[in-house]
Amino acid sequence: MLYKQLNLFEGSNPVKKTSLEIISAVRKLREYHALGLLGGEKMPEDANPGLDKSSKDNFHYFTLPMALNYQRNSYKLWEGALTTYEDPETHFVFIPEQVVVTSEEKLRAALVKHKVALQPNRHTNIWRTISETLVKYYQGDVRNLFTANDNNIDLILKEVQINRKKEFPYLSGQKIANYWLYVISQYTNSKLKNKNCLSIAPDTHVIQASIMLGVIEESDDHNAIRSKVAIAWQEILSGTELCPIDIHTPLWLWSRRNFQPDI
Repeated sequence: MLYKQLNLFEGSNPVKKTSLEIISAVRKLREYHALGLLGGEKMPEDANPGLDKSSKDNFHYFTLPMALNYQRNSYKLWEGALTTYEDPETHFVFIPEQVVVTSEEKLRAALVKHKVALQPNRHTNIWRTISETLVKYYQGDVRNLFTANDNNIDLILKEVQINRKKEFPYLSGQKIANYWLYVISQYTNSKLKNKNCLSIAPDTHVIQASIMLGVIEESDDHNAIRSKVAIAWQEILSGTELCPIDIHTPLWLWSRRNFQPDI
């Protein structure tokens, strides 16, 4: 199986737990996180230019790179995004109106320069497509996407993941869409409604932690396991004070620390 091949659980023996045991464990992880015992004093998205939280640039800064945050080091991505933003030669990539009138060659060079794009053609196409969508439907301003949907997370997700799925490549994915809106809620002044509609973002670390806690079992199907993780956490946390997205960061950090400290 995928995780055994990666030796992620060598020496460990994750077992199935009851929902009450899992809830108790994640509450403890949240306490550890609050005390700084999981690390995470600096999260990947903390690499940002410190813009006015309400500004258009700030919303675009936390939107466009997010679509490229797939199977890569998040810290390196956001470090590259910050350098790209601060470089006068590459700053334009965060302005959709300029992206759509820029040649493919120039846009590719700008995105590759500080390694925001690791796949020159594919990543450039993703960035351009989302920029074109923002210009075509939202006057070049992602904030209009939110206001057009009353800042309602459920409606925003339907717009991005269903109505315009192909026009928001990768940003519309289950993992990225939910985590993107979580980051928007943390790093901008957006007052998003219905936070309970945000599912946990089932990236590799969250999946590993979920298996370790006995929430799900290992699976050969890496795509199916993402959906299983999201559904399982939604069911387990239903009726508690926690939304699934609330436990994303503690689980992510715990996995990165090889499941230390013990719980």
